[in-house]
Amino acid sequence: MSTPLITAPALPGWDHVVSGKVRELYVPAGVAPEAAEEVLVVATDRISAYDHSLQPGIPDKGRLLTGISVFWFAQLEDLVPHHVLSATDVPDAVAGRALRCRGLDMVPLECIARGYLTGSGLADYRAGGSVGGHVLPTGLVEASRLDPALFTPSTKAEAGAHDENITVAQARDLLGEELADELAELTLAVYERARAVAAERGILLADTKLEFGHSRTDGRLLLGDEVLTPDSSRFWSADTYVEGRVQPSLDKQFVRDWLTSPASGWHRGSNTPPPELPAEVVAQTRARYVEAYERLTGTSF
Repeated sequence: MSTPLITAPALPGWDHVVSGKVRELYVPAGVAPEAAEEVLVVATDRISAYDHSLQPGIPDKGRLLTGISVFWFAQLEDLVPHHVLSATDVPDAVAGRALRCRGLDMVPLECIARGYLTGSGLADYRAGGSVGGHVLPTGLVEASRLDPALFTPSTKAEAGAHDENITVAQARDLLGEELADELAELTLAVYERARAVAAERGILLADTKLEFGHSRTDGRLLLGDEVLTPDSSRFWSADTYVEGRVQPSLDKQFVRDWLTSPASGWHRGSNTPPPELPAEVVAQTRARYVEAYERLTGTSF
């Protein structure tokens, strides 16, 4: 995995503990990271794809994604408890792109809901006729609607490694049947709520990835990380949707598509890091994130 130049800001009262591909994590000063009951999650403008952190970042991305997550947590809080304590009681230096959250022991599973066939789900379907252990009808194509939506978990890989799609049965073996089934139920409930909200705004939610963890304070299972952002979801405009073709997206799929196009000159399977993103790709990616923010939240950025 390529490593970006990281300069995490020093924040009074907080110790910086780790730099992720796109986020910085802090704990209260003097508290051991593994015991912290409260954390500060700071979204940066970095963008990642195919297990690489890319250069340069996308201007305002940290603020955009934080605002979208805050919107969705409010939409979902009657459905599933979440980890956010405050989006405003944060250090001034990171205001607008930081969340004070409950410390979680994360479940080692990516919880994916798919309402349309695309991406790695489509690749799995073409290879074997199933996705996440769900056998699907023949004749499906790119962007075919899946109704009902599918829970298709994947492993949660360490930094630099690849997540791997697994079956629901494998998830049960990994976590135990009770927890795996609870995660499936919560993931699909969140997806269906979000699909309905997005549809009211003329957006199709193709799929989304959620993460859950157990609170270090009381052991409750909470929705964590980011939620329903253009980094963790695929958003398509309903008025341009056509089954059978790759859809124009309001998410980072635009960057993935450029990286794997002849224009980038980069081969995904190579050992070389991706090239820098051209200015026009950065600008168009930012425009997609802004459009997603404004259409979903109903507010101007």
